[in-house]
Amino acid sequence: MAVTFTLKKQEPLCAAAELQISRARFPQYGRWLEDFVPGQVFRHPRGFTIDPGVAKAFAGSFQQANPLFLNAEYARAHGFRTCPVCPQLVFNLVLSLGVQNDSEKAMANLGYYQAAFLRPVYPGDTLRSLTRVKERKDRGPGKPGIVRLQTLGLNQHGEVVLQYERKIMVMPGSGAKQEDPARTEAAPEFPWQEEPAYELPTSGKDYPADLTGSGTYLESFEPGDILVHPNGRTVTDEHMGWTCLVGNTHPLHTDRVYSTGLTGAMSGEPIVYGGLVFAWLEGLASRDLSENALWDLGFTEGYHTQPVQSGDTVAALSRVLAREPGPAGIPRSGILTVQLVGVKNMSAAKALETYGADLFIRENDKKDLGKEKIDAKIFEIERRILLKSK
Repeated sequence: MAVTFTLKKQEPLCAAAELQISRARFPQYGRWLEDFVPGQVFRHPRGFTIDPGVAKAFAGSFQQANPLFLNAEYARAHGFRTCPVCPQLVFNLVLSLGVQNDSEKAMANLGYYQAAFLRPVYPGDTLRSLTRVKERKDRGPGKPGIVRLQTLGLNQHGEVVLQYERKIMVMPGSGAKQEDPARTEAAPEFPWQEEPAYELPTSGKDYPADLTGSGTYLESFEPGDILVHPNGRTVTDEHMGWTCLVGNTHPLHTDRVYSTGLTGAMSGEPIVYGGLVFAWLEGLASRDLSENALWDLGFTEGYHTQPVQSGDTVAALSRVLAREPGPAGIPRSGILTVQLVGVKNMSAAKALETYGADLFIRENDKKDLGKEKIDAKIFEIERRILLKSK
């Protein structure tokens, strides 16, 4: 039903309006450390309906080589309705939906943990996001604390498509109370699964097998293998457009006045949103590693170890950690656990030549081992991939 109405002609009001500086408002978003209460659930604003063009543009811009995300006939042959949305786009959207409530005041994103992509997302689906505060660690007056969060991404049917944890570093606030539209007296349902159950399609029909390389099946990889991915990717100011498109509202990524006004290591040009860095590194690895993947199961633990800025060139290496049989219901498959490492402003081959085995030691462990951290290393994470078997 439509409503029709008219408005009378209005004269400009600016000249006659009385200006009172005291009436100025300064909206604030995000939370200070003390605003995080363990057990509290935040319902994040807006939600996001995924346009087919956005899904396709993301797969191309982030150099995804798996035909599941590029070729609808290939995807249908493997049981999908059409090309599913890249899990990395799903991850970026779900995380970004929560930034306004969770981390717009955060100093740093410290790590990702126990992520699981539980079912496919398709173009046209609408995602929304919930976060629960799992833990808060105070470190004393005036010192930043650590908050551990659990986040769920749900589709329009209320089904969980993604769950993960992350840790952020946040300063305590001034004690002033701020409006909090996400805070609810009765917490919404939060269907987190300690042992996540996946819901994936199985192959539907035969399809040409020569659309993927013969060296990216399960049998192609052995624990201990190191894949030195040949191509790098120079990041330009395009990162700001993608940051806004996926809905990340932290000014550190898009506001040069804000970023240059900071002090310390983060001061300077805007920092590339880390979820995009992760997506570029995964895409760079996909031709050599996950071209024959049936699904990205998720990741267990990972960190951004150095920032990336516009003009930096990123490159990737992967180390195979484990290979195991796939789920009983998905024949001719197996699970590969891989460590993905990212470097900047040098090729992957040069990074391996320069740093050797130290490249694959977790940066957080190096102090205890008496080793120096690597400035060129930007990212490390453990992934689990469901791969086709020959």
